[in-house]
Amino acid sequence: MDAAEFRKRGKEMVDYVADYLEKIDKRQVFPDVEPGYLRPLIPDCAPQDPESFEDVFKDIEKIIMPGVTHWHSPYFFAYFPSASSFPALLADILCGGIGCVGFSWAASPACTELETVMLDWLGKMINLPEEFLAGKDGQGGGVIQGSASEATLISLLAARTKTIRRVQSENPELTEADIMGRLVAYASDQAHSSVERAALIGGVKIKNVSSDDKFTVCGSALKKVLDEDKASGLIPFFFCATLGTTPCCSFDRLLELGPICNKENIWMHIDAAYAGSAFICPEFRHLLNGVEFADSFNFNPHKWLLVNFDCSAMWVKKRSDLIGLITGELVYHLKGACPYHLPYLILFLEWVMLICVCCGLTPPAGKHHTAACSPSALPLWDGGENQGNEACGLR
Repeated sequence: MDAAEFRKRGKEMVDYVADYLEKIDKRQVFPDVEPGYLRPLIPDCAPQDPESFEDVFKDIEKIIMPGVTHWHSPYFFAYFPSASSFPALLADILCGGIGCVGFSWAASPACTELETVMLDWLGKMINLPEEFLAGKDGQGGGVIQGSASEATLISLLAARTKTIRRVQSENPELTEADIMGRLVAYASDQAHSSVERAALIGGVKIKNVSSDDKFTVCGSALKKVLDEDKASGLIPFFFCATLGTTPCCSFDRLLELGPICNKENIWMHIDAAYAGSAFICPEFRHLLNGVEFADSFNFNPHKWLLVNFDCSAMWVKKRSDLIGLITGELVYHLKGACPYHLPYLILFLEWVMLICVCCGLTPPAGKHHTAACSPSALPLWDGGENQGNEACGLR
């Protein structure tokens, strides 16, 4: 395929995607297929001779679409509200076209710098404290991850490294293995399973803190577990609070939990993967009160916020805590590297925020909240509004 054919086929693909989204409400949301349906429909191995684009294109409707669950359908209510928009799709094309690998500033300066600025924009939109923003001289800042699970894991690893160094400075006779065996992390019994997986990967113990009758963790419950574990010689080092739990969208009490974590030198990470997008609405920002006590915060713009999957925004108060995870001077590790991020995804955020602007992003977030609270509001999704695009002026 040369540039001329790419122009032609690209236009065909854009038309196909636009038609798909405009008529998605006509498609059956969940496919009538059985596991293993796809294998008999395609060859056992890659063809020796190339197929024409026309033949490959026909396979979309013939083979792929019969097995697709249409997440953007106005009749899809499973899991979480998936996001997409035409500006984000265009940015996706540009990302693929540029195709840079932005693992450091030198590898692609625009990637690193645009990511820093866009995460500041997004942080200001949800009213994050100044400490979480990079600004010109700030110690904090945001990075893009692929998922909230990755953000939790990175936070836990950063907390583990920071705690081991602190304990060793206070007790030089202790080895890293001695300390690792005593470290313990905590999370609500309503927290996502990814927190437990992060502890497993990090090689540390994890304990669930009991939630109350409203499925939230309060300060007294956390303090009770901490006192018991410290008396047993364990070292509490990490607590994951959740804003919008997976089972029932409950909110842990940050204003009670934060001061305890700060006093006990425990890294508090806030997982707001599901509910975080709602904080662009001023009427919901009170649910974020207490974030000032956290060391790291994360939510997924690919839920509600019109940004394609996968795009998970993570902020830290001290980015040196993340950079500190990399030890040693590697010959291939260029100066200016910013670890643990996916900078090429930042164009999704930039284009959505520039074209939709904050006032255009707020209506779909509020619409999802209204529909979630009242079954009578479900028709808000009807008429093929496609995740609030009409409210944002994208259609």
